[in-house]
Amino acid sequence: MSLLAKLAAFLLCAYAAVLLAAYLGQRRLMYFPDPQRVPPAQAGLIGVSEHILETPDGERLVAWYGKARPGAPTLLYFHGNAGGLAVRAPRIQRFMEEGWGVFMLAYRGYAGSTGRPTEAANVADADVAYAALTREGVAPASIILYGESLGTGVAARLATKRRAAGLILDAPYTSILAVAAAAYPYLPVRYVLKDRYETASYIGKVHMPLLILHGERDRVIPVAMGRELFGLANEPKQIATFPAAAHSDIYADGNRALDAVRLWIGVLKLPS
Repeated sequence: MSLLAKLAAFLLCAYAAVLLAAYLGQRRLMYFPDPQRVPPAQAGLIGVSEHILETPDGERLVAWYGKARPGAPTLLYFHGNAGGLAVRAPRIQRFMEEGWGVFMLAYRGYAGSTGRPTEAANVADADVAYAALTREGVAPASIILYGESLGTGVAARLATKRRAAGLILDAPYTSILAVAAAAYPYLPVRYVLKDRYETASYIGKVHMPLLILHGERDRVIPVAMGRELFGLANEPKQIATFPAAAHSDIYADGNRALDAVRLWIGVLKLPS
């Protein structure tokens, strides 16, 4: 065998090994949980309690709940990929200062929740969280579904089958498949990816007020994806993009994202 043939065979075997490793470990490449369980008070939150939700398949999920002021909505919040609940304490604080309630679920493997995250588990657990919030006495007409990054696909799926006052998608993607294909152009992700979160296929089935928020400097999920989803969505819908914002700093001072959410909530027909 010539040197060139040996080199080609070596490269082929190496690529096959990379493909196998990527396939077997794809969820480790997709999800970046912080498993540490932190009480809300330790994260600096007053008036927020920890709840444990039991899933039908025997897992235990951690959720944080801060109640809304009378007449204000509650955000049923599905967080982004990295970290856990504690890192999002400043967001919870800012929302609660507006009078809004927040019920934030930690996915499996995050923030003390048991199990391992998958698309199927996250979508199923969103139903568990919705049911838990309604058991707290919060009416569907006072619930706003909120998805952040990874959680936008979870929130959008839930919005196709549960009633709510509206849906907020913060840095949404058309699909994780499209994001992965752009991030790993040398891998055949379209043929091997298990968790695809194909929001573009579901957004047309959502029939409630929609607000899309997106940073124009987002290098993780490009703003073009948010705009594409906006084009596919039903009315009533709004989109707000922020020139100085990247992926996870949309609520930084000067971006005015909180103003956009406040104004949008102000026109919803919420029960008094």
